[in-house]
Amino acid sequence: MPEGTTEEASRPPRRRGRTALLIAVAAVLGVVAGTCTGFVVQANRAPDKLPSLSQATLTQAKGPAPEPLSAAQDHRVKTDGDLRKLLLRKPSGATATLFPMGSDGWLTLADYAETYVEPDGALGYQSREEFRRAAVTDWMEGSREVDIYLVQYRQEDSLGAVDAAKDALYYADRESRTDSWTVPGTADGKAYVHHADDDGYTAEAHAYRGDIYMEIWVYDSKPITKAKIMDLAKRQMERL
Repeated sequence: MPEGTTEEASRPPRRRGRTALLIAVAAVLGVVAGTCTGFVVQANRAPDKLPSLSQATLTQAKGPAPEPLSAAQDHRVKTDGDLRKLLLRKPSGATATLFPMGSDGWLTLADYAETYVEPDGALGYQSREEFRRAAVTDWMEGSREVDIYLVQYRQEDSLGAVDAAKDALYYADRESRTDSWTVPGTADGKAYVHHADDDGYTAEAHAYRGDIYMEIWVYDSKPITKAKIMDLAKRQMERL
């Protein structure tokens, strides 16, 4: 995608650390407060009368209905359940992060927007992409922090999971001093290890399956290996 396009400007870049998250909280609260005020004003208005509905007579199909898909064949049997159960389990010995994400493993749209550098733009972007829900798990292993998100989209008018993964890959590919690899078993999934900067080392992975977008972030004061981020990405995608 060419730089400087309107489409690029509508895609807020992803975060690069928890410092940006803490700074962004105040901005999100302001946006949410304004939204709530709008709902209150609208709720106090008298409802408009709806026009009458009309529909042509539909022809009734004949013959027996097709057999329903088995649980093994129907992707939605798994993805319409508790999304948190599809997340990787925290490894033995892992501890809680300093700032745990979400509430009981769930992220609201506002919560998820806080993980962006520009949360106010992320709110609108995720709404347009038909954000449905998001689950998260995070843990510490010594100095290493692991954050895993599963974000599900309605995908009625747009392919939200596909768009989210492509946007993340686009920005990750622009990073300098970065190594990347394809995640096996995915359409376009990739994993990245970024060389050290002032905040330490960062690795990330992005992929999608059906209506679910997966993103993984790893932070450490020590170098992060290809084996570590690839193992997390492959095992998480297998659970989808």
